[in-house]
Amino acid sequence: MSSFKTKLILRVDHPVLGHTGDVIEVAPGFARNHLVPLGMAFDYCEDAVRRIEKKKSEAELHRANMLKDMEALAKRLESVQLTFVENVSEAGHLYGAVNAKRIAEAIAEQGLEIPEAHVRLAEPIRLVGEFEVPIHVHSEINASVKVWVLAKEEPKAEAEDVDSEESSETDAEASVEG
Repeated sequence: MSSFKTKLILRVDHPVLGHTGDVIEVAPGFARNHLVPLGMAFDYCEDAVRRIEKKKSEAELHRANMLKDMEALAKRLESVQLTFVENVSEAGHLYGAVNAKRIAEAIAEQGLEIPEAHVRLAEPIRLVGEFEVPIHVHSEINASVKVWVLAKEEPKAEAEDVDSEESSETDAEASVEG
């Protein structure tokens, strides 16, 4: 097996290989069949280095602006508090669960778009209580939201009032008939 590598200059940011303008070394087949034909990299030469300089500075500016936006998003997420009112058993266990999808949807209702995959919930919440749920905002930035899970109150008092109203109506009807 050969350890020969092809030297390239990245034209775009790549999550694994690096940023625009980085000089990388990859397997020749990967360069020939994927990176160069898709326009993701140039073959390394002095002309390519000159061509990529402007694009490299633009990409760095874009990354800096995106990082500021992500930091602002993280600050807004830190102030988010979500409340879920659920049916609960006598032992305090939820009949359902509060999962990452429901949390992402609740965050979206507050005007912040977070993909479900970025909600870092180890396992769905199945108990009543207060929870800190981590949110992955960017490769370097994480935030958390406070999630409250409350038990749904059973309307027992209302049910008794309805029964007493029905019995008084039947009593009134009986007295009119009799």
